[in-house]
Amino acid sequence: MGTSTGCNGRDFLNRRKFIIATAGALASPLLPDRTLASSVHAFRHGDFDIRVFSDGHMIVPASMLAIGAPANKLKEVLRRTDAPAPMAWPAANIPLIKVGGDLILVDVGDGRYFQPTEGELLGSLRLNGVDPASITKVVLTHAHPDHIWGIANSAGELNYPNATYYVGGVEWNFWMNSGVAGSLPADFRGIVPRTQRALAAIAGRVTFVKHGHEIVSGMKVLDTPGHTPGQFSLELEGDTGLIITADALTHEVISFEYPEWVNGFDLDSDVAISTRKKLLTRVAMERTKLLGFHFRYPGIGYADALNSVYRFVPA
Repeated sequence: MGTSTGCNGRDFLNRRKFIIATAGALASPLLPDRTLASSVHAFRHGDFDIRVFSDGHMIVPASMLAIGAPANKLKEVLRRTDAPAPMAWPAANIPLIKVGGDLILVDVGDGRYFQPTEGELLGSLRLNGVDPASITKVVLTHAHPDHIWGIANSAGELNYPNATYYVGGVEWNFWMNSGVAGSLPADFRGIVPRTQRALAAIAGRVTFVKHGHEIVSGMKVLDTPGHTPGQFSLELEGDTGLIITADALTHEVISFEYPEWVNGFDLDSDVAISTRKKLLTRVAMERTKLLGFHFRYPGIGYADALNSVYRFVPA
């Protein structure tokens, strides 16, 4: 979520709307029937066999993804999505990657602790024949609830008990700082205790990484800060390349066509905007494949550029 970094009164009101919307989601008539996918999107990239699982999706006010955006432009964006205005339904796409003797999960979802429309990952893994105990590595791109709260069950037992966990050192130090709550807007301070418990649960088996480190051969950490201080993406070798973007890009229209719009979930808006623009320039020029956590399932596609305007093109 967001901190006071770059936060003004308008940002705070939008964030308050998100909290209210989240609290009301349990009673929302917009909630779909919870049915787990009996099949998942699978593809091969270089040496990597990838399956994209879903943890469900979030329900948020679209204004949170575009704070201060012109109302007419935001309305036009919403007309092009499946979400009923004024809401957005960001997906939660979680890759499971097999390479060599490793089975690597990238983020773990919210464990049904954050939004009632999420928390499907464990059930979907089992339904598709994946024993959570068989996962050897878990990569945590950043420490927001929808990415890490699914680490452990209600008894505090790890859902992936045999895995080594990879976390950015900057990210760990930020969230595990005893004073972190004071740097967050008041309405978001409540996420800190569970976030710190989730990280503490893996303290004995965590490996800290930074830009350029390899998780396995051909899978490198790519710094994409701003959304959180230590958020990273993953870059996989093969073909023209693949970048698992985490939340460096969060919406298949807004992040591409209006990268300068302020996302209310970004901790440092200026850094996040700069990161988005640099990433889009690179992937459009290199024709790099993208896998976005919050893009419409399965979240795979490319960035096309025309006169410095980017578009997301599903693969």
